[in-house]
Amino acid sequence: MRTFIAVDLPEEVKDELANAQRQLSSAVAAAAKMSLAHDFHLTLKFLGEITPAKMEVVKGCLGNVKFKSFSAAVSGIGVFPSENYVRVVWIGIEPEDGFIRLQKQVDDALEKEFPKDKNFKPHLTLARVKFVSDKSAFLQQLQQIQIKKVKFAVEKFKLKKSTLSREGAVYEDLAVYFA
Repeated sequence: MRTFIAVDLPEEVKDELANAQRQLSSAVAAAAKMSLAHDFHLTLKFLGEITPAKMEVVKGCLGNVKFKSFSAAVSGIGVFPSENYVRVVWIGIEPEDGFIRLQKQVDDALEKEFPKDKNFKPHLTLARVKFVSDKSAFLQQLQQIQIKKVKFAVEKFKLKKSTLSREGAVYEDLAVYFA
């Protein structure tokens, strides 16, 4: 089964991200071909394909992660991997340090089972970009998108299963870990 560890977002944040997607779709329609994200979450670690036995090991390891709840807010828009080669449009999170600490704890808990992630950048994917016809117009239009700074509390994270379908990924919660 295809699995990952993530923080789900409250409805108010999802609504703001959907609003940003609407702005994105209308602003950059002529400059790029994109597929929009349908389910918003912040991925802490992608595990990939694991067996049911390995999933039980992961659940046990994640049970050792102890963290304090923290507050965050959505902020700003950006692209990965760079402005010269755009493949993902994302919304940033501030402050980043709470997510960075939580991701490091998850990484440390799973270090015997999975390689550690390098260069973790907390973000929320808005769209995957397939092709940009006019890079400069695309980037200029991105900067015009207004993002409301919606605050939210992070009090838990989840081990999730991802099943790919024609309509996109379908997610299922396998375990929940509270602060």
